[in-house]
Amino acid sequence: MKERFKITFRALESRNFRLFFYGQGISLIGTWMQRVAMSWLVYRLTDSAFLLGVVGFASHVPIFLISPVAGVLIDRFSRRRILILSQTLAMLQAFLLAFLVFSGGVQVWHIIALSLILGLSSAFDIPGRQSFYSQMVEKREDLQNAIALNSTLFHVARFVGPSLAGLVIAIFGEGVCFLLNALSYIAMIISLFMMRFQKPQKALDAGKNIFEEFKDGFDYVFNSSPIKKILLMIAFVSLLGSPYMTLLPIFAKDILGGGPVTLGLLTSFTSIGALFAAVFIASRKKIKGTENRMIGSGLIFACGLVFFSFSKILGLSLALISFVGAGMMGHNVSANSLIQSLTPDDKRGRVMSLYAFSHQGVMPFGELMAGFAAGILGGGATLAISGGLIALFLLILGPSLVYSLKKT
Repeated sequence: MKERFKITFRALESRNFRLFFYGQGISLIGTWMQRVAMSWLVYRLTDSAFLLGVVGFASHVPIFLISPVAGVLIDRFSRRRILILSQTLAMLQAFLLAFLVFSGGVQVWHIIALSLILGLSSAFDIPGRQSFYSQMVEKREDLQNAIALNSTLFHVARFVGPSLAGLVIAIFGEGVCFLLNALSYIAMIISLFMMRFQKPQKALDAGKNIFEEFKDGFDYVFNSSPIKKILLMIAFVSLLGSPYMTLLPIFAKDILGGGPVTLGLLTSFTSIGALFAAVFIASRKKIKGTENRMIGSGLIFACGLVFFSFSKILGLSLALISFVGAGMMGHNVSANSLIQSLTPDDKRGRVMSLYAFSHQGVMPFGELMAGFAAGILGGGATLAISGGLIALFLLILGPSLVYSLKKT
């Protein structure tokens, strides 16, 4: 048992990753409190499924537009400094959102504008963090473990944060959630300042301009059949599947007849399933078989969406949403680990920026589509159709990916 525990948490032996892990843990709880509070605030102010999708679109569209180019800057400049700047921008956004709510003058256009600012921060923060793992761990073989542990932390926060958010919203209102999130960024910023590195980050060729460097990264991905197929799979699953979180207020309020506490429970049980999946992957010592876990997890996610869409009983919905969370987590962590294992360090920022583009950059379009479809078909029918299409796509592309990896 002790040996299994040591294997599962082995990346924490690296001091820099340990600092990142603790700072990130505090910050993520605040992030999830804000996500739940923001979606509830928008739905309370507007009672509009479409505007839920618009806010989701605004928070992700900068990732779609900027992250591919941001990858070049992440490879060229200090990844730690880029993360400090992105975290500071996100903190200021949360403080301003809290002020607007406390002042009583918050309007939907304020939320949309601040969501765009948060998306700008994320366009640098997401690929920056993904590229930074390889610098934080002292042993390269611990890279997959670090990715899985960070995902575990993400979903522990996803369990704790929404539960706290539901209670805080019910007692104090949404503004306190935004304020607590702003304060939580301080822990992450301090942890980044405390890190020490023995080897400097390898700089790109100074003779090339930013467009040439971007083209080099894009060409590398385009000429790698496994990476190209993994990114395509991630993009399709994210486009149709990830917006289910945006639609949860509809299930909490209209289908299950609840309020903010019900929304918090749905989000938290998603994290319970995701947490189990992340711990399982963290306990794996080898990368072999990851492609099968990625495809299988994606199918669990798709089927979970379909069954959840038909449930009108809270207990059953909580059980089914945990399978949705487990499937999504297994798919994302496995895909991330595969791409990282196939990518050289000097191209990691650019490749992971394309990963961010595929994973979160397409989400705004999926959220707009989901919000529009839910307004016409209803939330249940929208999720059922999305889950069915995801399952079909994975069954078609999955065998081709496995074959490509065998040839690598």
